[in-house]
Amino acid sequence: MVDIKTILTEAITKKASDVHINVGMPPVIRKNTELINLEHALVTNDDAKKMVLSMVGLEKFERFEKNRDLDFSTTTDDDHRFRCNAHYQRETVAISFRVIPNEIPSLAELHLPGIVETFADMPRGLVLVTGHTGSGKSTTLAAMVELVNTKHRKHIITLEDPIEYALQNKTSMVEQREVGDDCLSFAGGLRYALRQDPDIIMVGEMRDLETTSSTITAAETGHLVFSTLHTINAAQTIERIIDIYPANQQNQIRTMLANTLEAVVSQTLFRRIDEYGMVPCTEILLCNSAVRNCIRDNRIFEIPNIIETSSKLGMQTMDSSIAKMCTKGYIDREEAICRSSNPAKMKKRLAQSGKVDIIQPLS
Repeated sequence: MVDIKTILTEAITKKASDVHINVGMPPVIRKNTELINLEHALVTNDDAKKMVLSMVGLEKFERFEKNRDLDFSTTTDDDHRFRCNAHYQRETVAISFRVIPNEIPSLAELHLPGIVETFADMPRGLVLVTGHTGSGKSTTLAAMVELVNTKHRKHIITLEDPIEYALQNKTSMVEQREVGDDCLSFAGGLRYALRQDPDIIMVGEMRDLETTSSTITAAETGHLVFSTLHTINAAQTIERIIDIYPANQQNQIRTMLANTLEAVVSQTLFRRIDEYGMVPCTEILLCNSAVRNCIRDNRIFEIPNIIETSSKLGMQTMDSSIAKMCTKGYIDREEAICRSSNPAKMKKRLAQSGKVDIIQPLS
């Protein structure tokens, strides 16, 4: 059996973003969105089980065997970190790894709009980062928290499943709690976090009603709370939060959300054409009085129009961000058109703006 850390080290060398272990195949990496087989022997089910056991130990392995799924993190000998999920498929063990960079990139290095940096200065409220799996939500969230960590003297508590980026105490004091080891659940960790004198709470994911309710309550009680959702835009994010509640509680949660939500960053990644790597395109919603009234009055359908007409305030639509990145020569024109919400309109927009091939600095 090839040592799993050897495989992970090879993935780092090849600049992969993900590693997959499936029985009957060699190890597979994802590099710049493409899946590539590594030159190793085919993995057997016994190999995969031994890999999981070597990374998590007997107690967690027994939990995995019982629950058939396990989230955890692991490191290579040179301290590269990975977020991991072991699971069963067709009665065999499979493992998925996501590479976590050793250094937390800044928001500027991630090429996010400058307005996002102001979220670290907010005294209270709820800030959400949304997008599909693999869109970079966790990295954006870590970059926001790290900005607070370097700018302000705050007590930061994170609740993660598992812990991804290892944060060091800088100007702020940081406590990182891993669900399953340091606390039993997101919701349970949140309840106790409110008794631990936090200024800022980061919740890895609002994944169910109990966690969502606890997260909004934390924001409502005067804390700055960062979290994520698997939604593709701001309007869908707000609808998802409201719909997770029973019908008889939805009017109440609209009011709570209108009072606490401060911003939503929805992002998706595009392959860069100027150099190796990915770049995010983002929709930005800032909760001004017009947005809050839409949430209270259940007029969520009006929010996209508010975003489109409020660019001077720092808001932007996803299509606006895509067009900007394409015009500057960072992403492919055909992909920009294909992945926009209105391809015909995007094609016309790019023609009018005059797409250039000279790379300009990102702003």
